[in-house]
Amino acid sequence: MASIDLNSDLGENSAERIVSDDAAMLEIVTSANVSCGFHAGSIEGIRATLAAAVAGGVVIGAHPSYPDRENFGRTARDPDSSTLQAEVEYQLGALMALAGAVGGRVAYVKPHGALYNTIARDERQARAVVAAVRAVSPGLVLLGLAGGAVLDVAARAGLSVAAEAFADRGYLPDGALVPRTQPGAVLHDASAVAERMVRLAESGVVRAVDGTEVRIDAQSICVHGDSPGAVAMAAETRRMLQHAGHDIAPFVSV
Repeated sequence: MASIDLNSDLGENSAERIVSDDAAMLEIVTSANVSCGFHAGSIEGIRATLAAAVAGGVVIGAHPSYPDRENFGRTARDPDSSTLQAEVEYQLGALMALAGAVGGRVAYVKPHGALYNTIARDERQARAVVAAVRAVSPGLVLLGLAGGAVLDVAARAGLSVAAEAFADRGYLPDGALVPRTQPGAVLHDASAVAERMVRLAESGVVRAVDGTEVRIDAQSICVHGDSPGAVAMAAETRRMLQHAGHDIAPFVSV
Protein backbone atom coordinates (compact mmCIF):
# COMPACT_ATOMS: atom_id res chain seq x y z
CA MET A 1 0.00 0.00 0.00
CA ALA A 2 1.70 3.19 -1.18
CA SER A 3 -0.41 5.60 0.86
CA ILE A 4 -2.94 5.48 3.65
CA ASP A 5 -5.24 8.01 5.28
CA LEU A 6 -5.39 8.61 9.03
CA ASN A 7 -8.68 9.86 10.44
CA SER A 8 -10.13 10.67 13.83
CA ASP A 9 -13.55 11.48 15.29
CA LEU A 10 -13.38 15.10 16.45
CA GLY A 11 -15.64 18.03 17.33
CA GLU A 12 -17.08 15.99 20.21
CA ASN A 13 -16.11 18.28 23.10
CA SER A 14 -18.55 20.39 25.10
CA ALA A 15 -18.28 22.34 28.34
CA GLU A 16 -19.66 19.44 30.35
CA ARG A 17 -17.68 16.70 28.56
CA ILE A 18 -14.15 17.05 27.17
CA VAL A 19 -13.21 13.84 25.38
CA SER A 20 -10.42 14.69 22.94
CA ASP A 21 -7.51 16.98 22.14
CA ASP A 22 -8.69 18.14 18.74
CA ALA A 23 -5.80 20.55 18.18
CA ALA A 24 -3.20 17.84 18.74
CA MET A 25 -5.04 15.27 16.61
CA LEU A 26 -5.37 17.73 13.74
CA GLU A 27 -1.57 17.95 13.65
CA ILE A 28 -1.41 14.19 13.00
CA VAL A 29 -4.40 13.04 10.96
CA THR A 30 -5.20 13.77 7.33
CA SER A 31 -9.00 13.50 7.67
CA ALA A 32 -11.32 14.64 10.47
CA ASN A 33 -14.74 13.11 11.09
CA VAL A 34 -16.47 16.08 12.69
CA SER A 35 -19.49 15.59 14.93
CA CYS A 36 -22.78 16.93 13.61
CA GLY A 37 -24.02 17.54 17.17
CA PHE A 38 -26.49 14.67 17.62
CA HIS A 39 -24.19 12.56 19.82
CA ALA A 40 -21.69 15.06 21.19
CA GLY A 41 -20.12 18.49 20.84
CA SER A 42 -21.31 22.08 21.04
CA ILE A 43 -22.11 24.25 18.04
CA GLU A 44 -19.27 26.64 18.86
CA GLY A 45 -16.83 23.77 19.43
CA ILE A 46 -17.80 22.03 16.22
CA ARG A 47 -17.29 25.28 14.31
CA ALA A 48 -13.90 25.79 15.96
CA THR A 49 -12.80 22.27 15.02
CA LEU A 50 -13.91 22.85 11.44
CA ALA A 51 -11.95 26.11 11.29
CA ALA A 52 -8.85 24.40 12.70
CA ALA A 53 -9.17 21.60 10.13
CA VAL A 54 -9.38 24.16 7.33
CA ALA A 55 -6.34 26.01 8.67
CA GLY A 56 -4.36 22.78 8.91
CA GLY A 57 -5.32 21.43 5.51
CA VAL A 58 -7.15 18.45 7.01
CA VAL A 59 -9.99 17.00 4.92
CA ILE A 60 -13.41 17.32 6.60
CA GLY A 61 -15.94 14.53 6.91
CA ALA A 62 -19.41 14.65 8.45
CA HIS A 63 -19.94 12.34 11.43
CA PRO A 64 -23.72 11.90 11.83
CA SER A 65 -25.28 9.81 14.57
CA TYR A 66 -28.50 8.65 16.10
CA PRO A 67 -29.85 11.44 18.37
CA ASP A 68 -28.24 10.11 21.56
CA ARG A 69 -26.17 12.63 23.48
CA GLU A 70 -26.77 10.82 26.77
CA ASN A 71 -24.97 7.69 25.57
CA PHE A 72 -22.52 9.32 23.13
CA GLY A 73 -24.35 7.83 20.17
CA ARG A 74 -23.38 4.30 21.17
CA THR A 75 -26.84 2.87 21.90
CA ALA A 76 -28.41 0.83 19.11
CA ARG A 77 -31.72 2.14 17.76
CA ASP A 78 -34.23 1.06 15.14
CA PRO A 79 -35.87 4.18 13.68
CA ASP A 80 -38.10 3.88 10.66
CA SER A 81 -36.37 4.65 7.38
CA SER A 82 -37.95 8.06 6.77
CA THR A 83 -37.01 9.25 10.26
CA LEU A 84 -33.43 8.07 9.94
CA GLN A 85 -33.05 9.61 6.50
CA ALA A 86 -34.34 12.96 7.73
CA GLU A 87 -32.06 12.90 10.78
CA VAL A 88 -29.00 12.25 8.64
CA GLU A 89 -30.02 14.87 6.07
CA TYR A 90 -30.42 17.45 8.84
CA GLN A 91 -26.99 16.70 10.26
CA LEU A 92 -25.23 16.79 6.89
CA GLY A 93 -26.86 20.10 6.00
CA ALA A 94 -25.89 21.69 9.29
CA LEU A 95 -22.26 20.60 9.12
CA MET A 96 -21.91 21.59 5.49
CA ALA A 97 -23.20 25.07 6.34
CA LEU A 98 -20.78 25.48 9.25
CA ALA A 99 -17.87 24.21 7.16
CA GLY A 100 -18.71 26.69 4.42
CA ALA A 101 -18.87 29.51 6.96
CA VAL A 102 -15.22 28.92 7.91
CA GLY A 103 -13.98 28.51 4.34
CA GLY A 104 -14.08 24.72 4.09
CA ARG A 105 -16.24 22.01 2.67
CA VAL A 106 -17.36 18.55 3.67
CA ALA A 107 -15.84 15.87 1.42
CA TYR A 108 -17.16 12.64 2.90
CA VAL A 109 -19.53 11.06 5.42
CA LYS A 110 -18.62 8.61 8.17
CA PRO A 111 -21.54 7.68 10.44
CA HIS A 112 -20.80 7.42 14.16
CA GLY A 113 -21.03 4.77 16.84
CA ALA A 114 -24.10 2.58 16.94
CA LEU A 115 -25.32 3.91 13.60
CA TYR A 116 -21.98 3.03 11.99
CA ASN A 117 -22.05 -0.51 13.34
CA THR A 118 -25.73 -1.04 12.53
CA ILE A 119 -25.44 -0.07 8.87
CA ALA A 120 -22.46 -2.38 8.52
CA ARG A 121 -24.97 -5.26 8.78
CA ASP A 122 -28.52 -3.80 8.45
CA GLU A 123 -29.32 -3.06 4.81
CA ARG A 124 -32.58 -1.25 5.58
CA GLN A 125 -30.89 1.35 7.75
CA ALA A 126 -27.96 1.45 5.34
CA ARG A 127 -30.35 2.34 2.51
CA ALA A 128 -31.81 5.21 4.58
CA VAL A 129 -28.35 6.66 5.26
CA VAL A 130 -27.36 6.31 1.62
CA ALA A 131 -30.59 7.97 0.52
CA ALA A 132 -29.81 10.90 2.82
CA VAL A 133 -26.34 11.35 1.36
CA ARG A 134 -27.69 11.19 -2.20
CA ALA A 135 -30.41 13.71 -1.38
CA VAL A 136 -28.11 16.25 0.24
CA SER A 137 -24.91 15.93 -1.78
CA PRO A 138 -24.31 12.86 -3.95
CA GLY A 139 -20.69 13.85 -4.51
CA LEU A 140 -19.84 12.99 -0.90
CA VAL A 141 -17.79 9.83 -0.39
CA LEU A 142 -19.19 7.35 2.13
CA LEU A 143 -16.60 5.95 4.54
CA GLY A 144 -17.58 2.74 6.29
CA LEU A 145 -16.36 -0.45 7.90
CA ALA A 146 -14.35 -2.60 5.51
CA GLY A 147 -16.63 -5.42 4.39
CA GLY A 148 -19.73 -3.68 5.75
CA ALA A 149 -23.10 -3.83 4.02
CA VAL A 150 -23.40 -0.05 3.71
CA LEU A 151 -20.47 0.09 1.28
CA ASP A 152 -22.22 -2.28 -1.11
CA VAL A 153 -25.53 -0.43 -0.72
CA ALA A 154 -23.83 2.91 -1.38
CA ALA A 155 -21.87 1.66 -4.39
CA ARG A 156 -25.02 0.21 -5.95
CA ALA A 157 -26.70 3.58 -5.45
CA GLY A 158 -23.91 5.34 -7.33
CA LEU A 159 -21.98 6.84 -4.41
CA SER A 160 -18.22 6.75 -4.14
CA VAL A 161 -17.11 4.67 -1.17
CA ALA A 162 -14.01 4.07 0.93
CA ALA A 163 -13.31 1.36 3.49
CA GLU A 164 -11.91 1.91 6.96
CA ALA A 165 -9.89 -0.04 9.50
CA PHE A 166 -9.54 0.76 13.20
CA ALA A 167 -6.20 1.09 14.92
CA ASP A 168 -7.58 1.16 18.46
CA ARG A 169 -10.42 -1.38 18.23
CA GLY A 170 -10.44 -5.15 18.47
CA TYR A 171 -11.85 -7.28 15.65
CA LEU A 172 -14.05 -10.35 15.66
CA PRO A 173 -13.20 -13.22 13.27
CA ASP A 174 -15.92 -12.07 10.82
CA GLY A 175 -14.40 -8.59 10.49
CA ALA A 176 -16.88 -6.84 12.79
CA LEU A 177 -15.65 -4.78 15.71
CA VAL A 178 -15.64 -6.29 19.19
CA PRO A 179 -18.58 -4.71 21.07
CA ARG A 180 -17.41 -2.16 23.62
CA THR A 181 -19.05 -4.21 26.38
CA GLN A 182 -16.66 -7.12 25.76
CA PRO A 183 -12.97 -7.62 26.66
CA GLY A 184 -10.52 -6.60 23.97
CA ALA A 185 -12.81 -4.02 22.41
CA VAL A 186 -10.55 -0.99 22.88
CA LEU A 187 -6.77 -1.06 22.54
CA HIS A 188 -4.41 1.33 24.33
CA ASP A 189 -0.76 0.35 23.71
CA ALA A 190 0.60 2.87 21.21
CA SER A 191 3.46 0.68 19.98
CA ALA A 192 1.28 -2.41 19.58
CA VAL A 193 -1.42 -0.42 17.81
CA ALA A 194 1.11 1.13 15.42
CA GLU A 195 2.76 -2.21 14.63
CA ARG A 196 -0.67 -3.69 13.95
CA MET A 197 -1.45 -0.94 11.43
CA VAL A 198 1.89 -1.30 9.67
CA ARG A 199 1.10 -4.99 9.24
CA LEU A 200 -2.35 -4.07 7.90
CA ALA A 201 -0.83 -1.63 5.41
CA GLU A 202 1.69 -4.20 4.22
CA SER A 203 -0.28 -7.45 4.26
CA GLY A 204 -3.95 -6.43 4.48
CA VAL A 205 -4.65 -8.44 7.64
CA VAL A 206 -5.24 -7.85 11.35
CA ARG A 207 -5.37 -10.41 14.13
CA ALA A 208 -8.81 -10.94 15.66
CA VAL A 209 -9.38 -11.40 19.39
CA ASP A 210 -9.40 -15.19 18.98
CA GLY A 211 -6.04 -15.14 17.18
CA THR A 212 -7.36 -15.71 13.67
CA GLU A 213 -6.28 -13.50 10.78
CA VAL A 214 -8.89 -11.16 9.29
CA ARG A 215 -8.37 -9.76 5.80
CA ILE A 216 -9.21 -6.05 5.54
CA ASP A 217 -8.96 -3.88 2.44
CA ALA A 218 -8.96 -0.33 3.82
CA GLN A 219 -8.04 3.09 2.47
CA SER A 220 -8.25 4.85 5.83
CA ILE A 221 -7.24 4.08 9.43
CA CYS A 222 -9.15 5.52 12.39
CA VAL A 223 -7.84 6.38 15.85
CA HIS A 224 -10.80 7.47 17.98
CA GLY A 225 -10.26 10.93 19.43
CA ASP A 226 -11.91 9.94 22.71
CA SER A 227 -9.79 6.83 23.33
CA PRO A 228 -7.35 7.03 26.26
CA GLY A 229 -3.92 7.88 24.84
CA ALA A 230 -5.42 8.75 21.45
CA VAL A 231 -2.79 11.37 20.54
CA ALA A 232 0.09 9.04 21.38
CA MET A 233 -1.47 6.19 19.40
CA ALA A 234 -2.13 8.37 16.37
CA ALA A 235 1.35 9.89 16.45
CA GLU A 236 3.08 6.52 16.78
CA THR A 237 0.93 4.99 14.07
CA ARG A 238 1.81 7.82 11.70
CA ARG A 239 5.51 7.63 12.60
CA MET A 240 5.77 3.87 12.11
CA LEU A 241 3.80 3.88 8.86
CA GLN A 242 6.05 6.58 7.46
CA HIS A 243 9.15 4.76 8.72
CA ALA A 244 7.92 1.68 6.84
CA GLY A 245 7.72 3.74 3.64
CA HIS A 246 4.00 4.54 3.51
CA ASP A 247 2.78 8.02 2.60
CA ILE A 248 0.10 9.50 4.85
CA ALA A 249 -2.46 11.19 2.61
CA PRO A 250 -6.22 11.81 2.50
CA PHE A 251 -8.31 9.10 0.88
CA VAL A 252 -10.41 11.77 -0.86
CA SER A 253 -9.24 15.00 -2.50
CA VAL A 254 -10.90 18.36 -1.95
